[in-house]
Amino acid sequence: MVKAAVCRTHGAPLALEEVAVAPPGPDQVRVDIEVCAICHSDITYLKGGWGGPTPAIYGHEAAGVVESVGEGVAAIERGQRVLVGLLRTCGACFHCARGEENLCIGSFPEDSPFTGQDGEAIAQGLNTGAFAARTVVHRSQVVPVPADVPLESASLLACGVLTGFGAVTNTASVTPGSSVAVIGVGGVGLSAVQGAASLGCEPLIAIDLIDDKLDHAAELGATDLINASRTDVVGAAREVTAAIGPDYVFVTVGVGAAVDQAKAMVRRGGTVVFVGMPPYGLRTEVEVTDLADNAQTYLGSKMGSGRLGRDVPKLLDLYRAGSLELDRMVSNIYPVEEINDAIAQVERGTVVRNLVRFER
Repeated sequence: MVKAAVCRTHGAPLALEEVAVAPPGPDQVRVDIEVCAICHSDITYLKGGWGGPTPAIYGHEAAGVVESVGEGVAAIERGQRVLVGLLRTCGACFHCARGEENLCIGSFPEDSPFTGQDGEAIAQGLNTGAFAARTVVHRSQVVPVPADVPLESASLLACGVLTGFGAVTNTASVTPGSSVAVIGVGGVGLSAVQGAASLGCEPLIAIDLIDDKLDHAAELGATDLINASRTDVVGAAREVTAAIGPDYVFVTVGVGAAVDQAKAMVRRGGTVVFVGMPPYGLRTEVEVTDLADNAQTYLGSKMGSGRLGRDVPKLLDLYRAGSLELDRMVSNIYPVEEINDAIAQVERGTVVRNLVRFER
């Protein structure tokens, strides 16, 4: 039995419980989780924004050590340090065959590895369940972490950094030197800023409600800062771009006002990329005639169009070369017993990434 933070009822605090974890099956890996970051997607699920069964164990941006492997797993070994993410790929479906592994529709075992003390089935949220001290995932969901990379920093690559950096470099394939605006500079937004900065984008506009987060964005390459709580965002972004509007606008928060701002500020011929994942029900209106006349492009970006096995090693190389900041994106590390406090702080929007740690 291991500790886990279990969602019993959507909208209620998580309950710390002891759960059993099944051994790995074919093509599966069982990992002892050391740290797991708290992503806004976890919070949306916990609050019931996307439905799903309960009880459930969420958490999907994690790192730890391989405890055991199942039949058919050759590249991952017991004792190996790995990050653990939600993206899993079959390698054979329509999307995987076209290099769209983030959209995989292959078949995987649906049984959760988790059971409660009374034998009750507990759902594995986001195919990961990393708010538990041990979990079982498909082999494609883990990537080795070099010994010189802290697991705390590596965990961020499993979702937030992969999503934000990848939205710029994969989904939008931003042209070097373009003008870019990023709406929302939390963990995903700061990663988008770093992706744009790596391409020499200028102006690189960071937009948020909190000055400390904007200052952090400036340290990571943003050239212009806009506090949306006291400034006309659209007017300010257009002023920075000589009244034309940015070439690319990345919306990293799932908020309707941000979507509307992005549509209003992007230039003719420009591109809006929707990165943030809102709860079900968010709608936006598009005047199709204007969209066509302005030759604008709207893109959806799931996980930065990322592939764990391809992109994470590249991001690790950038980090080890000093070209990608991860360490300072870790705001606080809480013991798992204080996970509800960690989540509450993330909801207030004052931190980049909070992590919870499982003590052995």
